[in-house]
Amino acid sequence: MTHSSHQQDQELRDAARHTGRRRFLTVTGAAAALAFSVGLPTAGSAAAAELDARRIGEDPFTLGVASGDPLPDSVLLWTRLAPRPYEPDSGLPRARVEVSWELARDERFTRIVRRGSATAHPEFHHSVHVEVGGLDADRVHYYRFRTGTWTSPVGRTRTAPANGAHKRELTLAAVTCQAYHDGYFTAYKHLAQEDVDVVFHLGDYLYEYAVTATGGARNYTDRTLPALFNRETTTLEDYRLRYALYKSDPDLRAAHAAHPFVVTWDDHETENNYAGDTSEDNLPPEEFLIRRAAAYRAYWENQPLRAPQRPTGPDMKLYRRLQFGRLAQFDILDTRQYRSDQAYGDGWQTPGPESEDPSRTITGATQERWLTDGWRHSRATWNVVPQQVTFAQRRDLPTDAYKLSMDSWDGYTASRDRILKGAQSAGVDNLMVLTGDVHVSYGFDIKRDFDDPASRTLGTEIVTTSITSGKDGSEKPANWNNLMQANPHLKFYNGRRGYAVVTLQERHARADFRTVSAVTKPGAPLTTAGSLVTEVGNQGLTPA
Repeated sequence: MTHSSHQQDQELRDAARHTGRRRFLTVTGAAAALAFSVGLPTAGSAAAAELDARRIGEDPFTLGVASGDPLPDSVLLWTRLAPRPYEPDSGLPRARVEVSWELARDERFTRIVRRGSATAHPEFHHSVHVEVGGLDADRVHYYRFRTGTWTSPVGRTRTAPANGAHKRELTLAAVTCQAYHDGYFTAYKHLAQEDVDVVFHLGDYLYEYAVTATGGARNYTDRTLPALFNRETTTLEDYRLRYALYKSDPDLRAAHAAHPFVVTWDDHETENNYAGDTSEDNLPPEEFLIRRAAAYRAYWENQPLRAPQRPTGPDMKLYRRLQFGRLAQFDILDTRQYRSDQAYGDGWQTPGPESEDPSRTITGATQERWLTDGWRHSRATWNVVPQQVTFAQRRDLPTDAYKLSMDSWDGYTASRDRILKGAQSAGVDNLMVLTGDVHVSYGFDIKRDFDDPASRTLGTEIVTTSITSGKDGSEKPANWNNLMQANPHLKFYNGRRGYAVVTLQERHARADFRTVSAVTKPGAPLTTAGSLVTEVGNQGLTPA
């Protein structure tokens, strides 16, 4: 850790202790704002000197380009300048850098529709977030950045359909869980070639665990990773460097360049299975919130997110809503930042009064109201909820001695019941939940009463497997028979790595589960392990 990073971390700890837990949690000034107010760029002031970009002697676009959160008239473009991404300062001095950008209708940039410039501030690790407005709806665009003598790779993005448009088809991909140390991002290489409108990343974009000099399960023989990756991420510098490692992967860069991403986090972007201000290791909340502030700051810096998502200290409003014409409304959730601590000490446990306590929440009351109120105003055919952890009931055994995962919605049954009642009250006929986290592919029917297989099916849940986490996996994991027997609403289960492609149409939806045979060696081919369909007005998954 550099001297400045260590000094800043100590300042934050001192401020947090002095301010106290309640004040630190509730204030957006004082300690929470201090968490990264040191040297933040302010309008009309030069917080740092400006670097003559012509002095940048190495390619600064090593981490590629990305776009995200498409609106009918706007796209968000992202890049980060990092000539030496594996160094704490990324090979740049603490100075502002001017970056120009272009948006065109064609890949050769003969029909440029918008251009401009943006400042890469050292306070934001020289990341650039450009919101380009005034665009036509439902159009493919190409973009690139320039600084000094350098030009970035070309990215491809698209605007959303107009809010009232009757779009007949929308194709999305769902991805999650990409532990660098568990294997190669081959699935992303295949995803870059898919014809999809948008990609939803459902969490665990990076992992906090150490990455060895040989890249863990990647077993590199042609390179040696720096020792600074071989430790758990806890500081802002640690998290920033870990994003640099992940984004240096060519397959991940290719997927970002090919499609707009809509991102949300789960736990590993900060720490495994944290819950609100409660850490896995039960640190004092004011201590853990310093780590959370660092993780959230690095997340925003390295993702294609708009200005409303920029964090203040340990707080970041990541839940948000996107419309794709009259066909689909997407309500993107955050089930980490506001949740109650896991019941019974977490893990797989027998459910009981603690996990079923009506006061427990996985979303927080404000986000819960936002979701159900949004459904009441929705005119979309499909109401899709991209989120993190398994929503449907998932018993581990087909006997009365079953256990449930306390980290999933099974550990927050009152929260799930309120959400489902809200969907019914709002008249949501075609509910689809998109889920990550569990490193396998599932297809669930969402039942009004999961204990009664004959109860009404209220929607469907598509759980996408991991990109790499869990290493190669298998077609039928060891618990396949138990889960299929214990959960009659479970219609598909596969344990290989990959992603899901979901096609939404006016009369039905189709989910295709794409898998690769291995991730511990590069170049594995892609197959479709299974396909399911559900009909508009007649929810329930059946084989395609």
